[in-house]
Amino acid sequence: MGSASSTYRPKCIYLDIDGRIQKVIFSKYCNSKDIMDLFCIATGLPRNTTISLLTADNCMVSIDPTMPANSERSPYKVIPVATGQLSEKEELFQNLLGQIAEQFSRVFKISELKTEVANHLAMLEKKVELEGLKVVEIEKCKSDIKKMREEMAARSSRTNCPCKYSFLDENKRPTPRRDVPSYPKYMLSQETIEALRKPTFDVWLWEPNEMLSCLEHMYHDLGLVKDFNINPITLKRWLLCIHDNYRNNPFHNFRHCFCVTQMMYSMISLCSLQEKFSQIDILILMTAAVCHDLDHPGYKQYVSLLSCFLFPLKFIGKSSWCVSAGVLIVFVHISYQIMHDTELAVRYNDISPLENTTCAVAFQIISQPEYNIFSNVDQDQFKQIRQGIITLILATDMARHAEILDSFKEKMENFDYSNEEHMTCLKMVLIKCCDISNEVRPMEVAEPWVDCLLEEYFMQSDREKSEGLPVAPFMDRDKVTKPTAQIGFLKFVLIPMFETVTKLFPEVEEVMLQPLWESRDHYEELKQIDDAMKELQKKKSESLTTGSTGK
Repeated sequence: MGSASSTYRPKCIYLDIDGRIQKVIFSKYCNSKDIMDLFCIATGLPRNTTISLLTADNCMVSIDPTMPANSERSPYKVIPVATGQLSEKEELFQNLLGQIAEQFSRVFKISELKTEVANHLAMLEKKVELEGLKVVEIEKCKSDIKKMREEMAARSSRTNCPCKYSFLDENKRPTPRRDVPSYPKYMLSQETIEALRKPTFDVWLWEPNEMLSCLEHMYHDLGLVKDFNINPITLKRWLLCIHDNYRNNPFHNFRHCFCVTQMMYSMISLCSLQEKFSQIDILILMTAAVCHDLDHPGYKQYVSLLSCFLFPLKFIGKSSWCVSAGVLIVFVHISYQIMHDTELAVRYNDISPLENTTCAVAFQIISQPEYNIFSNVDQDQFKQIRQGIITLILATDMARHAEILDSFKEKMENFDYSNEEHMTCLKMVLIKCCDISNEVRPMEVAEPWVDCLLEEYFMQSDREKSEGLPVAPFMDRDKVTKPTAQIGFLKFVLIPMFETVTKLFPEVEEVMLQPLWESRDHYEELKQIDDAMKELQKKKSESLTTGSTGK
């Protein structure tokens, strides 16, 4: 689910053959020789010809399964290097063999049989490949869930912090499991670059290394590498370390980090934020998005509607109030960490323990020279960047949702881009929008995230049941459904927040707010179907009971 692998697509390469564009498609199972032969056939050259591929700026491209894809507008030039020349006798012998083969083919219809077998084999290979991907993904998810259950079962006491690192031990520092050479630089196509700037970007189609390359591209494209003199190698190392310090949770994992950062990147583009914010603010927005859930243990804070669910008063940690569409809503914050008196809760005095831990991990990584992307900024700038990132990460605590949104609504009455307090509040709302923006994406991209989040909730509630703790209804696998989980969240959290942002940025309505309305309608329809099915089942049950009583 949350760590789902990308859907595989065959690689597509465009070749420039004397001004004619030839499209060539091959699978990842082809080796370099197969691809070279395929290119020779496409260009009309003998199969034993050695060729070179050049980009528009005459850079040589390696011919292998990992070669970068291109577009029809930027085809590779094909340059024959050498052709294996046959002697006159060899050529005569080859011609003779060809004639014999042709005669046999006519007699036994070998060509037709070969085509039929090849087609059938290709169909079977495709089926095996698709089924194999499903099996691998399912097994990986099962393995991740099993490891998490074992970790929960092995926890000896409630006072132990489930955090991956103990900051009391200076010897345990977050480090990447790989070095930079194993993180290849992908050449992003123009199509991918354009798609990255849109909220419709399909985050499920990319492997971790590809996501890292996309994040790297964002920092370069926004001018952050140039303006803050970030060493490109340090940027790579930092991104690797960030990746390796996200846990394999069903939802709060590196793909979610990429999701949130890509949405921030798209909002910067859509709302022309570089015209309104300084480059330091853009750096803060992007870096806070990258780091916002570092080392998240997978035990979520509760945010529920008190009007729907009631909890024993002693478990209510914080609450905040807001009015939306004439409905009084109480957001109740009951942190798993606080309920368990964990090391995190004790260390941070029950105040946003997960978000405070994330800030600590983020800056412990930055404190190491090999990962310090801010090494070339002056001390005053670093203080501003650090404070900005911490403010935004702490703003992602849903316990503060109503507080932040109400403050933003007040400032909206006379919003001033030159007012630092107004701009800080806007940045907090922007990262909140990106953090919970899955439903802004197309339904086929958004819906799997609901499954991932529910699985994480269910794992937490299962643990709480085993420990005799109260379980929130929206986390209980026996009570919650997708429609019930999403409708209230869309109506009372997501839509009101994006409607407020739309007043400042009207361009958000069509691209982001409209999909939220459609998602709300979709889940309300599903709920009506579920309710109708339950009513039908109830009537059948009553009918059977009445019939048995009559007998």
